[in-house]
Amino acid sequence: MEKQASLGMGVETTNVGADTAVNSSATWRDFVNLAKPGILFSNAITAFGGFWVASGWHIQWNTLIYMLLGTVLVMASGCVLNNYLDRDMDKKMTRTQKRATAVGSVAPQTVLWYGIVLGVVGLAVLWFLTNHLTALLGLLGLFIYVWIYTAWFKRSSVWSTFVGSFSGAMPTLLGYCAVQGQIDAAGLILYGIMFLWQPPHFWALGIRRMEEYREAGFPLLPVVKGTYITKMAMIRYIVLLVPVSLLLYWLGYVGELYFFAATIMGLYWAFLSLKGFKAQDEVQWAKKMFIYSINYLTLLYIIMVISTTPLP
Repeated sequence: MEKQASLGMGVETTNVGADTAVNSSATWRDFVNLAKPGILFSNAITAFGGFWVASGWHIQWNTLIYMLLGTVLVMASGCVLNNYLDRDMDKKMTRTQKRATAVGSVAPQTVLWYGIVLGVVGLAVLWFLTNHLTALLGLLGLFIYVWIYTAWFKRSSVWSTFVGSFSGAMPTLLGYCAVQGQIDAAGLILYGIMFLWQPPHFWALGIRRMEEYREAGFPLLPVVKGTYITKMAMIRYIVLLVPVSLLLYWLGYVGELYFFAATIMGLYWAFLSLKGFKAQDEVQWAKKMFIYSINYLTLLYIIMVISTTPLP
């Protein structure tokens, strides 16, 4: 890890060797954006959904607040540390060139410590205010995301998206375990839904930004294997996602509204995925797939909450 001459911000120009030079004053927005608030919001929805299913409408509001706070802080830590580790690659991509770590508005070591502090505080909240299993799962998810996914697989293997899904699926399980204190069938189903959702979601972005990822040197599946192989992989995950998502209904955790919504939305996503094999404009198709995947997940979890079966 390179040494930084100053931990402070607002340094005009600092010699940081291979690191990005700090060339402008940081703002509070820089620190908010380093945590990737869009990702935090969407994952907080899945954590909320997992908590709600586990509660069966018998909500422990204090525990819900503590779980969300701890989970968001741990996720923010992962996002900040991801930015820290990817700062050299981010400069090569249009999508990420304006990040504070790429333009150098925040010193790299400041970003590193920011991420560490967020993680420590978040894990402490989960450990002391929810339960130990939830905190340990949060630690495991953070470790996989930062060190296994970001620092290792993302730069070296087409399996990076698969590996990253292990950590990306964790928030909904944290929400569930904050109530149940154990991993049972419903927790595994929720984890499976999120695990299967992520690769087709991210590969849609990968196809849309394929040349950027290629230029940056990320060995993403569409970059290495091409779009046809990627589309085949996407449809396999989506087709498997449909029955897995319906397990919540078949085991009695949710009602018929969820059953019909999950079936229709899942089958439509599979149909949209199949259309990609005949798409004249792959970039536009990938954009539709990416947007639909976000809407699918948000609606699925909202309907899951509404349709959760009350516990006796």
